[in-house]
Amino acid sequence: MSDRKYRQRGYQDDDRPATAARTPARPGGDGDAPPKPRGRGLGMPTATVFRCASCGRPTSAPAGHDAPCPACGAALHSCANCVSFDSGAPRECRQPVAERIPRKAEANRCELFAPRLAQEFEREERRAPDDPRAAFDALFKI
Repeated sequence: MSDRKYRQRGYQDDDRPATAARTPARPGGDGDAPPKPRGRGLGMPTATVFRCASCGRPTSAPAGHDAPCPACGAALHSCANCVSFDSGAPRECRQPVAERIPRKAEANRCELFAPRLAQEFEREERRAPDDPRAAFDALFKI
């Protein structure tokens, strides 16, 4: 009788090679090169963009206090577009402000304003019009 619990052939056999020696190389790996990133969006090119809080379209960061959004005309220098805006914080701002600004979507002259930037995937360059993938994407407006 064997001292092992399971007697199937191949279970904990001593004559097998070590685990590291029989592990196959990753597909696409060179052995010395680091493995390719896996997962959704890992390794994809990214860009930092500023989006209007009113319409959501990307635009340049506000240069002045009265800069409007080119798409919808909303004020870009407002609390709603600030990185410190937090509806759960005191005076709805994470910065130590002296007084609460009542209308968060209107333009203001807050000196603590910093535009809310987001890290997003860069858009792909446009394909040739005769590209089959471009025709498929045009069907579903991707």
